[in-house]
Amino acid sequence: MAASEPQEPQTPLPDRATPVSKKLTPYFLLLPGGLALIVFFVLPILSLVNSSLTSGGLEEGYTFTWSFSNYWDVWTEYWPQFLRSFVYAGLATILTILIAYPLAYTIAFKVSSKVRPFLLVLIIAPFLTSFLIRTLAWTTILADEGAFTSFLRGIGFLSITDLIGLTNDQRILATPLAVIMGLTYNFLPFMTLPLYASLEKQDRNLLQAAGDLYASSWTSFWKITWPLSLPGVVSGTLLTFIPAAGDYVNATFLGSMRESMSGNVIDALFLRVRDYSHAAALSISLMVAIVVLVIYYVRRAGTEELV
Repeated sequence: MAASEPQEPQTPLPDRATPVSKKLTPYFLLLPGGLALIVFFVLPILSLVNSSLTSGGLEEGYTFTWSFSNYWDVWTEYWPQFLRSFVYAGLATILTILIAYPLAYTIAFKVSSKVRPFLLVLIIAPFLTSFLIRTLAWTTILADEGAFTSFLRGIGFLSITDLIGLTNDQRILATPLAVIMGLTYNFLPFMTLPLYASLEKQDRNLLQAAGDLYASSWTSFWKITWPLSLPGVVSGTLLTFIPAAGDYVNATFLGSMRESMSGNVIDALFLRVRDYSHAAALSISLMVAIVVLVIYYVRRAGTEELV
């Protein structure tokens, strides 16, 4: 056999320099979103902070004087509304979890794939109606002589809620319960959809494996389903609690002055009293408090990647 001819070693091709346009492409793609974020979020926040540190009035004008006393003024005067916002939002968030989790679980695990799209459409169907109209509809549902209120009065439920201060004089309208119910209803889809998305993508083989290891359905839920659905729980909680804490529509139409929240105070200070300094200070205080609570909650839940 003839000896094979030696092959010449192949020299690697030199790396071509990456064009500058390709390096800048990601930044160009981020430019529209970045500009929108700056124009519609960063600049308004800076303007709000600037307004919160001014002194003066509408007639003589406002002057930037580093007036941190505005924050102390709103904390000492409006702390009941400030605290009430978080209490109402927290209770509404808990109620939405209690309602949305069984609903999302049923759609994800107990319903055929053909029926799921129809049920999901029913969940988001309220969004086809104005938020204001949906809230006003509850004034009819919770009317003093309405069927729903009469039923709760007949079974003694309102007597219990009267004792704990959620209702007053056997009626629901213009009480804390009405505001909490309105918040729960209006933000329920924001809790249901993230929960469904988290539950629907779970691997069913894990539940079968747990059953093969003689785990009960309850044990399988707490050891597998619930931990894997925590990202959906956290996302739904944030999407519900944050807008509920700043809401003022439900307290306006379903409550009274006794149920006013921070949003109602901010609305009054901005549009009626025209006290822009204190309105901005209360707005900044509410945002900072929400951010601190959200960061603490997310870190306690063990889903820091959501922050």
